[in-house]
Amino acid sequence: MQLKIMPKKKRLSAGRAPLMLFLCQMISALEVPLDPKLLEDLVQPPTITQQSPKDYIIDPRENIVIQCEAKGKPPPSFSWTRNGTHFDIDKDPLVTMKPGSGTLTINIMSEGKAETYEGVYQCTARNERGAAISNNIVIRPSRSPLWTKEKLEPITLRNGQSLVLPCRPPVGLPPPIIFWMDNSFQRLPQSERVSQGLNGDLYFSNVLPEDTREDYICYARFNHTQTIQQKQPISVKVISVDELNDTIAANLSDTEFYGAKSHRQRPPTFLTPDGNTSRKEELRGNVLSLECIAEGLPTPIIYWIKEDGTLPVNRTFYRNFKKTLQIVQVTEADSGNYQCIAKNSLGAIHHTISVTVKAAPYWIIAPQNLVLSPEEDGTLICRANGNPKPRISWLSNGVPIEIAPDDPSRKIDGDTIIFSKVQERSSAVYQCNASNEYGYLLANAFVNVLAEPPRILTSANTLYQVIANRPALLDCAFFGSPLPVIEWFKDAKGSALREDIYVLHENGTLEIPVAQKDSTGTYTCVARNKLGMAKNDVHLEIKDPTRIIKQPEYAVVQRGSTVSFECKVKHDHTLIPTVTWLKDHGELPNDGRFTVDKDYLVVADVNDDDGGTYTCVANTTLDNVSASAVLSVVAPTPTPAPIYDVPNPPFDLELTDQLDRSVQLSWTPGDDNNSPITKFIIEYEDAMHEPGLWHHQAEVPGTQTTAQLKLSPYVNYSFRVMAENNLGRSLPSEASEQYLTKAAEPDKNPTAVEGLGSEPDNLVITWKPLNGFESNGPGLQYKVSWRQKDGDDEWTSVVVANVSKYIVSGTPTFVPYLIKVQALNDAGFAPEPAAVMGHSGEDLPMVAPGNVHVNVVNSTLAEVHWDPVPLKSIRGHLQGYRIYYWKTQSSLTRNRRHIEKKILTFQGSKTHGMLPGLEPFSHYTLNVRVVNGKGEGPASPDKVFNTPEGVPSAPSSLKIVNPTLDSLTLEWEPPSHPNGILTEYTLKYQPINSTHELGPLVDLKIPANKTRWILKNLNISTRYKFYFYAQTAAGSGSQITEEAITTVDEGAGKAMASRQVDIATQGWFIGLMCAVALLILILLIVCFIRRNKGGKYPVKEKEDAHADPEIQPMKEDDGTFGEYSDAEDHKPLKKGSRTPSDRTVKKEDSDDSLVDYGEGVNGQFNEDGSFIGQYSGKKEKEPAEGNESSEAPSPVNAMNSFV
Repeated sequence: MQLKIMPKKKRLSAGRAPLMLFLCQMISALEVPLDPKLLEDLVQPPTITQQSPKDYIIDPRENIVIQCEAKGKPPPSFSWTRNGTHFDIDKDPLVTMKPGSGTLTINIMSEGKAETYEGVYQCTARNERGAAISNNIVIRPSRSPLWTKEKLEPITLRNGQSLVLPCRPPVGLPPPIIFWMDNSFQRLPQSERVSQGLNGDLYFSNVLPEDTREDYICYARFNHTQTIQQKQPISVKVISVDELNDTIAANLSDTEFYGAKSHRQRPPTFLTPDGNTSRKEELRGNVLSLECIAEGLPTPIIYWIKEDGTLPVNRTFYRNFKKTLQIVQVTEADSGNYQCIAKNSLGAIHHTISVTVKAAPYWIIAPQNLVLSPEEDGTLICRANGNPKPRISWLSNGVPIEIAPDDPSRKIDGDTIIFSKVQERSSAVYQCNASNEYGYLLANAFVNVLAEPPRILTSANTLYQVIANRPALLDCAFFGSPLPVIEWFKDAKGSALREDIYVLHENGTLEIPVAQKDSTGTYTCVARNKLGMAKNDVHLEIKDPTRIIKQPEYAVVQRGSTVSFECKVKHDHTLIPTVTWLKDHGELPNDGRFTVDKDYLVVADVNDDDGGTYTCVANTTLDNVSASAVLSVVAPTPTPAPIYDVPNPPFDLELTDQLDRSVQLSWTPGDDNNSPITKFIIEYEDAMHEPGLWHHQAEVPGTQTTAQLKLSPYVNYSFRVMAENNLGRSLPSEASEQYLTKAAEPDKNPTAVEGLGSEPDNLVITWKPLNGFESNGPGLQYKVSWRQKDGDDEWTSVVVANVSKYIVSGTPTFVPYLIKVQALNDAGFAPEPAAVMGHSGEDLPMVAPGNVHVNVVNSTLAEVHWDPVPLKSIRGHLQGYRIYYWKTQSSLTRNRRHIEKKILTFQGSKTHGMLPGLEPFSHYTLNVRVVNGKGEGPASPDKVFNTPEGVPSAPSSLKIVNPTLDSLTLEWEPPSHPNGILTEYTLKYQPINSTHELGPLVDLKIPANKTRWILKNLNISTRYKFYFYAQTAAGSGSQITEEAITTVDEGAGKAMASRQVDIATQGWFIGLMCAVALLILILLIVCFIRRNKGGKYPVKEKEDAHADPEIQPMKEDDGTFGEYSDAEDHKPLKKGSRTPSDRTVKKEDSDDSLVDYGEGVNGQFNEDGSFIGQYSGKKEKEPAEGNESSEAPSPVNAMNSFV
């Protein structure tokens, strides 16, 4: 009797027929162990699990690895033979064996040659139960020899002749892959006319002039060594007799050309194979390749047929433009005569290839492992086929069975070994060798004789779920030797289950043909043999079947309307169903008009293609049901114009399935008033906490009239429903009955938990309380817990009422605390809250920053550095450092005035900052303080620094008084901001003639203590322009400009004055003024016209010709005019030099403003001291050594003002 070992199986779902599966498992040979749990203590003969291929071609550039892996219990040991004799690996330092394995590694990369280790290797894996052997592994190194040197003569032939270019590659191992390319490594194009044969030669059915080239190169690629060998290039020249002159043609004979065939058209002949017939032999399972290549003109076409048969459809392929016929997985049935036919317009020729298919041995029945118990019988069968018929020989533990130790329980009968009443000593590994002239097969199969008590392999307490009224199959995979007897019991009852109600399968499975609700329970499988007993419990649950209680119904609808199908499913409450809709047994169209929602399929805007059968399929993990309905689509019928309105309110609200946290609400829709209801809105009222206030609960599609609502504990619910269509929302329905849910512990804890101290010795814990809806029950309170973060103290807790704050007193100053606030009510506590970190109250910092030093960058900017204070002395959150600085006095003046302190704050842990906007040549004092959330710490010792001199501002004013015939008196006020010690003033002036041309520039230095200066020896009645500025050691300041005229001769002036009195009343003078006004108007019009035509304004030209010598002229493309336009005093004012009517010029304020920096009033700086924000300061543009040209109104503006 053969011992059967049952494999562990997955749970079988009910409704399937597993009996055939079990019977197949019973008759198939099995291997021990099938379950990993058995592997620990069951002995097993060796089994080869991995080995190198029989024909093993190695790369001579790499180490040789010969694989041999085996399993067994105990683990097997390994040995090798080489060329039939023992291979002692210990004596060869280059050979190592992998630990726990038989795999050999031969280190030929360091020394040695691969050829030294050529040969036939065989591995043996042995333990106390027997020995398994590997195939004979033939080791051969790959070879890629070079092409033999040869001199190839150029080939010259006529147009239309045939040509064969030989390749004849070197013999390699394995054989190379052949291809033809040119010198540019581009593959030569092939066609029906030109192609490569199986032997690698290049065949031309006929040549053309374009075949002429000097680089026909045959390449051989040896894939194993990744090398490519190249043949010498072959030169081919194709000529036409017409191209030769008569003299050359007369001296040439046909034999001097390649071949002797005419270039005229001719019928096909075969280039390969030779003759009318040939023979081909191939092995079963290989690819049969037959080739025919013909020459001729025109190019022949090849056809293939099989005499007395047809070519196999799925295994036949044509290659190389049908010149090669290939049949894959060839069998003996493919033997026969194959005919290739070459045909062109001048005739046809055929060749017959006789194919014989031989076969290396292949298995009919390979021997399988046997596991027997003592005194049992068994057989090993080794059956193979081949052509010729293979010879079968047996070995025992690697030794020919004829010379192996005798075993009285064993008898050999050809390809079968028969075992009778085996004993444990009968365990061995048998090898079957089937061989013929084309190869051999070697298979290991062990006989393992075991005496083992029963074991049950099915997992304990496996749960089976089955639908009622269907078969239930309970597994009991077992193992034992001898074969155990299986019995089943239910719910620990004393008597075994009888086979009149149950079916007990040979593999131990218990079948309940029709499972009922009372079949639910615990079943015990008991396995017994003479060596012991084992048992295992499994559990069976019977589920209610899934049913469709509301099936879709046949529907006839008009095109363009909407139709819905209902499919209401009832199922076992422990199973989760999925509902799928099909149309005509396929998936629904991928169209937005089809919508599925719970129990309904809705098809909107129905068209003719929507007609068909719609099926609802409800699936659970255990069963499925379906129901179908047909939809017919008809043409619409005229109907009276409908009246559209919002829906009527739903009615008949009903609460069902009332649970602690959910309830089902159903209702009846009101009339949709000819506009389909798109959705229902459900609202609720909490009569306990917020009576009269309705809240949004849920929304469901308009096709749904029930909703499963999630509820919160301790709420007195009422519900109402509103319907909505495209026109709006209905009035609310009447309220449903009230439903009070049971109280429960809170689901959540307060949010926004914070811990901040209001005083140095307290911790104020605040949170956002739960609202009444979230309380889940009466008696809402909070458990407030705290402990120091960095200490080992236990949590301190206190329960407070429904408030939002708790103050912990007596805390150390600014210490981190972990804080938790947990909600609780009369029903219990909320989930454990996460701890948040807070701090006790802050106090003022204790220490001032040290090592304060100042680096003066320039006259208006200084950089301050300080050392940070210790963190513990801050006693709060570090907010930054604050610099107080003030100007104690100017280095120029000693007057005392009100000291205005300025403040700059630098956030974070910065240890340096920039002080902008300082006044040059001044004494400053500063100190630094650290700032936390409570305030400022003590100030550092005052640090005094001075700013260097700067350039002065412009003189405060410049006046020209007491003009005479040849002199002018200048009076001025010193700069309001000298920014240093004034060293001198510089006065520059130049005359302006009647044509506004500027004269030579005079440069005059004036002592710094002067505020008045008389210029003498000036020209009479001449206008002068003056440029005036002050200087310090740092340089020149901004300049101020002014213009003045020396007076005319005194007598002439008196005469003029007397005439002016009379002229004003004279008529001729009035007429002259009118004429002048008219001329001015005409001049303005002309200027305007020239301006529009792109002409240049004449005054501009003059100004350009007589510009200030130190002022660069304006660019022509700046779009401005530079002429003098002051009609009253003709002052050629430049841009930036306009003066008020009292001829005093006030300097524009250019002082820096701290408002332009940083944090509001105090200013804000970046890490490097640079300013955040834009620093803005206006400075006067300087004429004549910084002075710009004047900017007068354009003629267009003049015209506008005139009009």
